[in-house]
Amino acid sequence: MFRFVTVRLLQGLLVLLAIYAVTFFLVAATPGSPFSTERAIRPEILAQIEAFYGYDKPVGERFVTSVSNALRGEFGPSAVYANRSVTDIIAESFPVSLKLGSLALGLALALGIPVGIIAAVRQNSWLDYVPMSVSMAGICLPTFVMGPLLALIFGLIFELLPVAGWFGPEYVILPALTLGLYYAAYFARLTRGGMLEMLNQDWVRTARAKGVSESTIVWKHCLKGGLIPAITFLGPALAGIISGSFVVETIFQIPGLGQWFVKGALNRDDFLILGLTVLFAALIVVMNLLVDIVQVALNPRLKYE
Repeated sequence: MFRFVTVRLLQGLLVLLAIYAVTFFLVAATPGSPFSTERAIRPEILAQIEAFYGYDKPVGERFVTSVSNALRGEFGPSAVYANRSVTDIIAESFPVSLKLGSLALGLALALGIPVGIIAAVRQNSWLDYVPMSVSMAGICLPTFVMGPLLALIFGLIFELLPVAGWFGPEYVILPALTLGLYYAAYFARLTRGGMLEMLNQDWVRTARAKGVSESTIVWKHCLKGGLIPAITFLGPALAGIISGSFVVETIFQIPGLGQWFVKGALNRDDFLILGLTVLFAALIVVMNLLVDIVQVALNPRLKYE
């Protein structure tokens, strides 16, 4: 296992370096600069600003400097937000996205997995057709539609919950529902598919013929293998939820990572874009590694290779 983890971490570092390089050169190739929208700025002042942020240096030299700083956990100052570094912005907004993402993920797992198991066990019944139809609608309904709908119904029509801000526990409910219900639909369908594959195995029919109870077959023998598809999806889903949803955080005006992705892209804040992209990629690498370890633990046919 130690060798497996070490190799995967080294591979992950190479992936992060590749992503960093692609992002850096794509941003560098974009016309203009973060200061090109400034009005009536004198050329000598603009030259001083660009020199301070390193824009007066060749692209290759800037890339080497940027990588060396990133390896130390320093992504530089924000080119748009004065007196704020990218590290400070991430440290301030990441706990918000982590809290929202944890609640949304808990809701998605608590709702999606039981629904998928029940639908598989009661295949071709109303307990299968109704939840799977609803989950398919949930998959087809994007968060930028579900979020405003929930805000309209529970916030504006019934006036039960606040629709914007991040000031107390009640402000978490609508964005957590928007994210959680969307991912719950995926978990429900993946769990159903995995459980059906396990329940249709020959050894399951043999166990039934020997008189083993259905509950023992489902919970003791089929559950581990049936959850593998959902666990495979859990890695990128967890990284995406924790790092923040661009749309959900923008709709509900939540001060998490998602809004900074949008602001960084719109304002051409190169350093902020690089820092957030690397953070998101690192989360995916780590979560996929954890998922692979859990998969080997659940499936004895897999090995650490």
